[in-house]
Amino acid sequence: MTRTTTAVTLISEDLIELLDDAALSLEQFASGCRMAPDWVLARVQAGVLQAEAGAGEGQWRFASATLVRARRIAHLEHAFDADPQLAALATDLMEEVAALRQQLQALGAQVQQGQSVQSGGHQGR
Repeated sequence: MTRTTTAVTLISEDLIELLDDAALSLEQFASGCRMAPDWVLARVQAGVLQAEAGAGEGQWRFASATLVRARRIAHLEHAFDADPQLAALATDLMEEVAALRQQLQALGAQVQQGQSVQSGGHQGR
């Protein structure tokens, strides 16, 4: 069970890295979220999702990395009948927990590496 969860997490992290450079139109973004463009516009107006003005008047561009966030918000709204602001808050907290876990893993690796170096040095004395 843990192995499956880890695989899904790794796929999600890879997806985020792959998508960072692209900008999506409203239609592409909505399609990627599996939601209607009106749903996306309502979340932008509520401040839940961030968009940038596109080249033409009334056109929006979305960072593709935001797609993961939008999908998570849509899922929380649907699964728990959550208000958009509440779903966004929960998403913020989930993203923060993920970032803290990554930092903790990095620190744990540094500590282990430091202990390995120290224990190797004590053996030679």
